[in-house]
Amino acid sequence: MPRMNQKFRIREIASTEIHLLESFLYDAIFIPEGVERPDKTIIKIPELNTYIKSFGKDTDHCLVAETNGILIGAVWSRIFPESEKGFGYLDSETPELCMSVNEKFRKKGVGTSLFLAILEKLKTLKYQKVSLSVDKINYAFKLYQKFGFEVVRSNEESVTMVKKLKG
Repeated sequence: MPRMNQKFRIREIASTEIHLLESFLYDAIFIPEGVERPDKTIIKIPELNTYIKSFGKDTDHCLVAETNGILIGAVWSRIFPESEKGFGYLDSETPELCMSVNEKFRKKGVGTSLFLAILEKLKTLKYQKVSLSVDKINYAFKLYQKFGFEVVRSNEESVTMVKKLKG
C-alpha cells in the first residue's frame, strides 16, 4: 500500500524501473567532504555490483519515493549468499539494506519515510533482523542508531549494523 506525503509517495518499484537502481547505487556511495566523486563505472566492481546484479529475486525488495512522476529515492534489501556477500553481510538469512535519496531531496523526510516503510515491509515478511553497512563519518550512522540499529562489526572506516525486527 503506497504511503502518501504532501510532497512524495512511497511505493514498490516497478519491474520497468529496476534499471534505475544503478543510479541509486551510485548515489548511495558515501563520499567524504573534500573527496572527488569516483566515475560512475565504480558500480561495476563486483563488491558494489552485487547490490543490484540480477535484482528481482523473491528475496529482493525495493521501495521507491516518487514525486511528480520522478523517483527521488530508493531503499532496497537483498539476501546474499556467503559467496557474494555485501559489506553489511551478517548471514544468508538476514536481508541487507541499501538506501539512496536524490541530493536535492535530502533532509526533507524522504529517507526517514523510506527507511520506516522498508522496516515495516521486512517485519511483515517475517524477517527476524536486518543489516547494513555505513561509514562512521556518514551522517546516516547516527540516524541508523536512532532507528535501533546496533554495531556488530567495525573496521577503520565503516561499521556493520543490525536491527532486530521481532521480540
